[in-house]
Amino acid sequence: MLYSPLESPMSSLLAYLTENAGPTLLRLLLILLIALLANRLLKLASGLLVRTAGTQSRADQAREQQTRSLANLAYAVGSKIVWAIAVLTAMDRLGISPVPALLVLGLAGLAVGFGAQNLARDVIAGIYIVLEDQFVVGDTVQVQEVLGKVEQLTLRKTVLRDVRGAVVTVSNGDIRTVANLSRDWSQAFVDVALAPDVPLERPLSALESAAAELRGDAAWSQALVEGPRVLGVQGYDRNASVVRLQLKTLPLRQEEISRELRRRIQIEFQKQGIPMASVLRYELASARQAAGDELPPAPAQ
Repeated sequence: MLYSPLESPMSSLLAYLTENAGPTLLRLLLILLIALLANRLLKLASGLLVRTAGTQSRADQAREQQTRSLANLAYAVGSKIVWAIAVLTAMDRLGISPVPALLVLGLAGLAVGFGAQNLARDVIAGIYIVLEDQFVVGDTVQVQEVLGKVEQLTLRKTVLRDVRGAVVTVSNGDIRTVANLSRDWSQAFVDVALAPDVPLERPLSALESAAAELRGDAAWSQALVEGPRVLGVQGYDRNASVVRLQLKTLPLRQEEISRELRRRIQIEFQKQGIPMASVLRYELASARQAAGDELPPAPAQ
């Protein structure tokens, strides 16, 4: 169908719709139905991203909330794309060229892409963090040099509370390596410095007794995953013989159980009269020599 150059675009559009009202309306209804169906399928597909919490624990609840947020974001972006395609297709069916609209959208997309490269990088990294379940709110993690508890996790940033109590915000795009200390179990090593001239049989027996006593204590054994067990001599020189013990605990319980193990070892050594290495005297003597004897005399052991 040809129109006179003197006709306005609006008049041409009205004439086209008048002559093809029936078929045009059917095409528009079909486009609408396809768009609605595509949105419905997209909603179902995005729902597959949600990981329903299996328990009432805080970690599982946080993981479900994060995956639900990710699913909502995926649906929102996909839905906008579907409706944009539907509108452009409808314009073509109405005799309106979609090329100008595509050109404008392309230029706008390029402008946004160049201006928000870091934002896009952060969001993509945040999506991988959630999908791969690297960590959730409440986990204790180490990101680069920062060690702290995750207080907030969005698709753009991760907020940590470090050991000083400071709030540290890290862009997800800057996270290259992350160590999660809250998963499965934690491990610790306890080193005991013995006097080098003391035979090892009695100290090793005392260490085994202290470890067995800790394992048998119901107040502490429930937090133990494995050990404590005596690994043997870790180091030896003229100042001390160092014996190492290993223990595995529930996540983040290793420090308090290590302190309790050291307390029991000290009590057992005092009970059996086993001397410890005079490491304090040696360190103070070395420091005094380095400082030109400016330090006070070392305390007697």
